[in-house]
Amino acid sequence: MANHQKDFLFVLIKSLSKSEKRQFKIFASRLETSSNTKFIELFNILDKSEVYDEKLILKNGLIKKVQLSNLKSYLYKQILVSIRLNIPSQNIRYQLREQIDFAAILYNKGLYKQSLKILDKTKQQAIENDEKYMAFEIVEFEKLIESQYITRSIQGRADELVIQAKELNYRNTISSKLSNLSLQLYGIMLKTGYVKSDKEYKYIDDYFVKHIARLDQSKFGFREKYWFYNANLWRSFLVQDFLSCYKYATKWVTLFYDNKNMIFLNPVFFLKGNHYLLESLFMLKYKTNFKKYLNLLEETISDPRFPVNDNIASLSFLYIYNNKLNYHILEGTFAESEYLIPEILKKIKIHNEHLDEHHEMMFYYKIASIYFGNEKYSECIVYLEKIINNKNLYVREDLACFARLLCLIAHYESGKDFNLESQLLSTYKFLIKMNDLHEVQKEIIRFLKNLSNLYPSDIKKEFIKMRERFIELEKNTYEKRAFLYLDIISWLESKIENRKISDIIKEKARLSNR
Repeated sequence: MANHQKDFLFVLIKSLSKSEKRQFKIFASRLETSSNTKFIELFNILDKSEVYDEKLILKNGLIKKVQLSNLKSYLYKQILVSIRLNIPSQNIRYQLREQIDFAAILYNKGLYKQSLKILDKTKQQAIENDEKYMAFEIVEFEKLIESQYITRSIQGRADELVIQAKELNYRNTISSKLSNLSLQLYGIMLKTGYVKSDKEYKYIDDYFVKHIARLDQSKFGFREKYWFYNANLWRSFLVQDFLSCYKYATKWVTLFYDNKNMIFLNPVFFLKGNHYLLESLFMLKYKTNFKKYLNLLEETISDPRFPVNDNIASLSFLYIYNNKLNYHILEGTFAESEYLIPEILKKIKIHNEHLDEHHEMMFYYKIASIYFGNEKYSECIVYLEKIINNKNLYVREDLACFARLLCLIAHYESGKDFNLESQLLSTYKFLIKMNDLHEVQKEIIRFLKNLSNLYPSDIKKEFIKMRERFIELEKNTYEKRAFLYLDIISWLESKIENRKISDIIKEKARLSNR
């Protein structure tokens, strides 16, 4: 996973593309003197190494141990300088930052008029591209210069700058409040998970309303709208209002398609919005719109104007392939989706340094679900055990819970139920420890435990009884999420009707017009 190499310098060097390494060597050769060849030697050693090994670095004697820490810091900085000098010119934020730096140089030389000219032009670009924080910084810089560079128009100019500063400060304050609210709601999600009662629902709702009560939406620009939709989306996820999730995720994505230049300026926000939209559609089982937006996302990413870097490439892989699997799970086309599995495993290795552990485990759960749908229970168990045996999975513990439940069912289906009793006990203890024992999970454990005590002639009756019980639970707001992880009802129907679970889900998908 992304954290098995702890040394920052080593990880940075390994993240460099061939062109970036070539550019760095050209850049370093300009600096090369007898006193700094050591940092170039250090770069070459680390570039060729498979793992970070200090003994290997010190082996040739050129670099002494007492020098290593300072040398690593110096090399780290020079690599970043080299990358900074070769950033593509179309990146508007770097263009703006560069112009502000130029204006500062001119200001320090006392060339106030030239500095103001650059700042005014840069400010207009910042406002046009909704970079209001940078625009506010420029206005403050302009105010500083105007206080030293006296002109006849200073009174009118001062009033203009004061008005601009107030307007930008107001908009930035609104954006900051909304982004804070969004982050706080996300933090609640990580800490406590989805709401589990009417009391928790009311707390989240009151908390949300309190923070947006005095905001005037009619004055929102692009960035304010973005954070407003973002905060609403997290509130909706927390209270498990999936229709509201769909509503605000659609607004989020539409905001970008209505302002296409923002897609290329803020690709990460655009990708995340599409992911949440597709996740909402998956939860609602709106497969027609799901396919539409997934295709549109793939088309947009393939646009030559869409930025390309390591982070964006990893996010694109994560969101596209995660949702490709989701689409096949919605359709019940498990056999047709197996071709994706080797592609995904290969890409997980490629994007290894940029994927967090939770998302890798989520891929394993989806792969296990595909194998379960194809009745390949041994392969299913292999991927579920990767999740179950992961001792570091503290975020989204519900994933670990449902991995255990699906693993129990896969063992039952494969006939490997000789130690099912001990597995049931272990799973039950885990769920209690994780504080995530809902009615659905209790019923699954109770049901599997009772199966071993039934006569063969009574098993079908038990399946029918449990199907009715789960249909009732699915109507419960605080229980329905469990059925998104584990389609226990379709599995029960496959046992009752003696049919494949894939055929059951395909039939449901055909009957649904959404």
